[in-house]
Amino acid sequence: MKIEAPSLAALPGIRHAFFTRRGGVSEGLYASLNGGMGSQDDLAKVSENRARMAGALGIEPAALVACWQVHSPDAVILETPWTREDAPKADAVVTAVPGLGATITVADCGPVLFADPVARVVGAAHAGWKGAFGGVIEGTLAAMERLGARRGDIHAAIGPLIRQDSYEVGEDFLARFLDTDPAFARFFKPAERPGHALFNLPGFIAHRLREAGVERIEDLGLDTYSDEDRFFSYRRSTHRKEPDYGRLVAAITLAPTTQT
Repeated sequence: MKIEAPSLAALPGIRHAFFTRRGGVSEGLYASLNGGMGSQDDLAKVSENRARMAGALGIEPAALVACWQVHSPDAVILETPWTREDAPKADAVVTAVPGLGATITVADCGPVLFADPVARVVGAAHAGWKGAFGGVIEGTLAAMERLGARRGDIHAAIGPLIRQDSYEVGEDFLARFLDTDPAFARFFKPAERPGHALFNLPGFIAHRLREAGVERIEDLGLDTYSDEDRFFSYRRSTHRKEPDYGRLVAAITLAPTTQT
């Protein structure tokens, strides 16, 4: 049902999960742990799936809180739960409130979970190429700093996402990166098709993390596209001309402190 990053699992008082597609109640294209409220899946089944995810983290279903993702660089601070209808448009959620789950959904884009165990601030970022290129990593860190986090204390984990050998892009995509910084060429390698390249999204995310001052970075090395048994994939569904696709959930929360 879930995968944990060893580096985050070792931190006291912090719970997290990169949920797989296993262990839910959805059927067909969405089998079985679809967390996508914006998918065409039965909403009752998605709600049950998300309740199971919340239970795995030890929080209430309403506390599994995500933003309305728009491939932006923006991060929001979570202090009290909001509904999907009231969700802010952003691509990262950070919180310092125990029992609230900073949550994002993905289906090939990069889920990045953040934790500062000293300041007790956590965050989750939806880092597809647009977000990573546009500054969502930096936006997440800035929002965490507003809650007292320090970049030198932050741990980051890159979860299941589309890997380089599965991520073919065209010349316009490549040119956008190289026009910004010719050194970005190291995140691409030739594809079999002429005029195409293979993009290393997790490598680029890790680069942005390091450039932003995060030294503790873990990459789980998992490919959503090639591992159909465990992960949903937007690109795989598109290649098959399927009408929709399930969404994976990544979330992180602070466990309540013990009062003495």
